[in-house]
Amino acid sequence: MKQERAVRTRRALLQAASETFERHGYDQARLSDISTGAGVSVGALNFHFKTKAAVAEAVENEAVGTLRRVARATGRHEQALQRLTDISHTLADRLMRDVVARAGLQLSYAAKDRTSLDLLQEWQGCVQQLIAEAADQGSLARTVDQQELAATIVAATTGIEALGRRNSEWLSPPTLTAFWRLMLPQIATEDVLEELMPAGSPYARPEPVPLPAAVGAEDSQEPDEPAEPGEADSLPRRAALNGPAGDRRKRTA
Repeated sequence: MKQERAVRTRRALLQAASETFERHGYDQARLSDISTGAGVSVGALNFHFKTKAAVAEAVENEAVGTLRRVARATGRHEQALQRLTDISHTLADRLMRDVVARAGLQLSYAAKDRTSLDLLQEWQGCVQQLIAEAADQGSLARTVDQQELAATIVAATTGIEALGRRNSEWLSPPTLTAFWRLMLPQIATEDVLEELMPAGSPYARPEPVPLPAAVGAEDSQEPDEPAEPGEADSLPRRAALNGPAGDRRKRTA
């Protein structure tokens, strides 16, 4: 029971921290706001996270674990261009509905001394790999330059993500569908184009977002024992959407 309580409290803290970081940014966020948002005491927060930097790191790890898992689960179509389309849809959907994913991504972008959790770099690598696979499959039109195509898709999709921070409609299925409806005819061969689905294939079905943890009165005080590490905590330090990254950066509280 104590361990379940600690896991529940940690989930509530990550949710509240994500909402606080998204609303105020890292520099202006306060631990007292996070504990209040989670409905727990400052002592309970300090039991799980000693500093604001530790909270931010946990949010980033949770986000990167979620986004990597979603990308891997979605990318199963035999056509690489369809896998790329599907992954963009499911990642956008998750960012639209999951504040932890959004906050973790923004924290990763904002860190000045970034080394390992560079999600933009991971996304760029994922796009480049799938475009190379599409070329190997003979799916790309002969006039397409792989580097130019990767740069265009990365720029467009990250731009959509940035616009989605202010208006979530930019992350909605119609936006991504319109983008791919314009893009795919320019890059795919005619025979492959007939098979591609700009709105996403059945593999692009989004997974449910966990509901925020409910914290009761017994959870609001400092726990008696630490929680077991969750999925995000057990991620390999060099894991990535499609390849390795560098060492972990340092962040000041």
